[in-house]
Amino acid sequence: MIVAVKPVVLFALVIFFTLVFILYLKPGPSPSSSSLNSQSMARSFILWLHGLGDSGPANEPIKTLFSFPEFRTTKWSFPSAPNSPVTCNYGALMPSWFDIHEIPITADSPKDGRGLLEAVANVHAMIDKEIAAGTNPDNVFVCGFSQGGALTLASVLLYPKTLGGGAIFSGWIPFNSSTVDQITPDAKRTPILWSHGLADRTVLFEAGQAGPPFLEKAGISCEFKAYPGLAHSINDEELHNLESWIKSRMRTSS
Repeated sequence: MIVAVKPVVLFALVIFFTLVFILYLKPGPSPSSSSLNSQSMARSFILWLHGLGDSGPANEPIKTLFSFPEFRTTKWSFPSAPNSPVTCNYGALMPSWFDIHEIPITADSPKDGRGLLEAVANVHAMIDKEIAAGTNPDNVFVCGFSQGGALTLASVLLYPKTLGGGAIFSGWIPFNSSTVDQITPDAKRTPILWSHGLADRTVLFEAGQAGPPFLEKAGISCEFKAYPGLAHSINDEELHNLESWIKSRMRTSS
């Protein structure tokens, strides 16, 4: 028996199947341009080394100041120094990358060569691990304040490859001139940013100011910035300058 279908019912069926067809073929939500850009950006790594008596976690708020989109794929690391006796503090145990013999630190302060090299080896292990994970050495940046700045300088100069850069804040040269012979031609191409406060009474300005001539004599370029009125600390102006400095040197495409 043939059943006649009323026009109204037939029209409703046509609408129903048309909607099903449209919904079935409708594409899913397309990725936003920001997520696509993040996926195409090369990974970068910023290692921050704190000063004497400080800790890594206490410095983590620094990364919140880096707002450029190039830093969306940046991995940050804020390690803490081991507790060690420090000569300038009468042998007291405190977080320290290597020994410091006197405060204030001058351009001629004694060096702890052995302790420094042990700390450098630990920093190199962190860098090696990140490069093995896929980060291009050109996108590896080591930064540090005070004792961490001194360690930053030694670490990037004694690393065998060219890195993205090393940034020293209120630091000093923690090694003797004989160490220059160990710096490879590739390491000499690592860019150096050096910032120091003119009012620093802990690491005297003269200690920081001695850095660029020392490096230039070894064939290493260094961008030096002096900050009037700044004591032994780091300010937002320095960090914003660091953000722009790293951004300009990043390899942004993967």
